[in-house]
Amino acid sequence: MNSIIRSLVRASSVAIFVLLGLLAAQQLAKRLILKDGSYQMVTKYEIKGDRVRYMSAERGEWEEVPKSLIDWEATDKYEKDRAAGVPSPEAAALDKELEDEKKAEEARNPHVAPGLQLPDEGGIILLDTFESQPQLVELLQTGGEVNANTKNNILRGVINPIASAKQTIELPGTHAKVQSHVATPSIYIADRPDPQSQAKQDAELPLDRFKIVRMQVKGDKRIVGDLKVAIYGKVSQEQKLVASHSEKMTGGWVKVTPEAPLATGEYAIVEMLGKEGMNLNVWDFGVNPAAAANATAWKPDRTATQEPQKPGELKKRN
Repeated sequence: MNSIIRSLVRASSVAIFVLLGLLAAQQLAKRLILKDGSYQMVTKYEIKGDRVRYMSAERGEWEEVPKSLIDWEATDKYEKDRAAGVPSPEAAALDKELEDEKKAEEARNPHVAPGLQLPDEGGIILLDTFESQPQLVELLQTGGEVNANTKNNILRGVINPIASAKQTIELPGTHAKVQSHVATPSIYIADRPDPQSQAKQDAELPLDRFKIVRMQVKGDKRIVGDLKVAIYGKVSQEQKLVASHSEKMTGGWVKVTPEAPLATGEYAIVEMLGKEGMNLNVWDFGVNPAAAANATAWKPDRTATQEPQKPGELKKRN
């Protein structure tokens, strides 16, 4: 049994050495470039009459090809370029492909700070700065509760004319889980078309329908806005909107920025639905420079922000 194991180990070792030899040969290989644009990887070759005999770097065997099929000018140029350190056409093509992929990814998910890129899956993202470090924090959608004890979205459902004349949209708790440490946070919204809706309807939605609302804290709840219901069922809405600027970005992103610094307090991103009113699902956040760190914050990628090291200066001898 032991002899069998030793034989297998020796065979494996031989196979590994052969494989490493082939890999090393391919790295040092030359190219015989054919007139049709293809090429053979060779470790060495010799011309015999009208034939070219070469050692294949890929198969490790001697092979032949008619001399007339070789593009000698291209073969010599490749060797000169390699000796001068010029990248091969394949390397140049690969670099271009990688660069194109990088540009496409940047177009889908722009970098908004050094080492910070918007996520591919979208969402609503707040750009914060904590202890002099830029960070991204995702704002989660919160369903606004209506104090009439109904789970229906009354802005889209049937309005009961006998309902109270005024109802308030409320969020539980006095503080949002996400707190901005800067007074002018930038908020990025993935405003991408819904695959289940009609593209024409999505195109008609205004860019600035996402607004910042200042919430009022009352007791253990935050008030997003008031709904006023007329006797004939028409709904109007009152919110404390904050003046903001909306900017279209690549990849279906919209950047919303307050026009003036926000006072310490509780806020929400709301989606205005034109004549229908406001989407009851909102994205809440607070502004508090003294707040603790956001536990779910995305920090910059060090490899993307790290500057190349400069050679140290020589110290003078005393």
